[in-house]
Amino acid sequence: MGFDSATIEFLAGAKALGISLDRVLTLGRQSIHVKPKEVRSIFARHGLAITEEEGLRLYAEDGYCEPLLRILGARRVDSMDVSDYEKATIIHDLNCPWPEALREQFDVVIDAGTLEHVFNFPLAIANCMAAIVPGGRFLCITPANNALGHGFYQFSPELYFRIFVPENGFEIEKVLLFEHPWKSVWYEVSDPARIRSRVELVNRNPTYMIVCARKIAAAEVFAQPPVQSDYPLIYWQQRGSDADRPLLAPVSFFKGLVPEWAANRYRRLRPFRSRYFRKVRC
Repeated sequence: MGFDSATIEFLAGAKALGISLDRVLTLGRQSIHVKPKEVRSIFARHGLAITEEEGLRLYAEDGYCEPLLRILGARRVDSMDVSDYEKATIIHDLNCPWPEALREQFDVVIDAGTLEHVFNFPLAIANCMAAIVPGGRFLCITPANNALGHGFYQFSPELYFRIFVPENGFEIEKVLLFEHPWKSVWYEVSDPARIRSRVELVNRNPTYMIVCARKIAAAEVFAQPPVQSDYPLIYWQQRGSDADRPLLAPVSFFKGLVPEWAANRYRRLRPFRSRYFRKVRC
């Protein structure tokens, strides 16, 4: 996928979020998909003034992202790929366990459109989590909707909310959606477990997700496999006593009477409903 304008905007604001880009690992060697003038404009909004000549030097390494990350504070930038055709620094199949020497070696691991192409996603994401130092971040930009055929997977926000939990040594800081082409608007996603409802989206445009998660402690990742949040609620509702039953979000009787085609048309007209998404402008 590479770095588009939304990704660069988020990275440029990383320092304000307390994110260190000192030692970075990118999954795949990522290219820059933004023109120099726009990169300079994004940097200027975050107090990073660069000249036109400096902007052109961002593309000195065949248009790959290392010069850009160095301007943003990276001292060391590695990339991992299954082959050397893009000259990644670490040649390794993401479907396989990582070498022990990579454990807790990076302040940030960036997936800018790679993991959706990796069949063994649970192992790949667990390896990424193990490679991050406590206090470091996992940053992900990945297809979430209307990208059928792009890779093996399109990911739901719920997946990341259930992966990056204290039991696995992480906490979620941001989950954002944006439509392509990006128009300086992100939608911050509600955690389905918090609002006790599935967060669903039916829209017309290709939609991407940005995930920022912080490592809070070393932990055994996936000692318990993640479970979609509404299933425990349903189980407790059926098996528990009245006193133990959680308060589920009320579901209108009339909602069940609406034909599915009509419900989908309504969802497309108002895809980012306020209960699930909060509009965020950069």
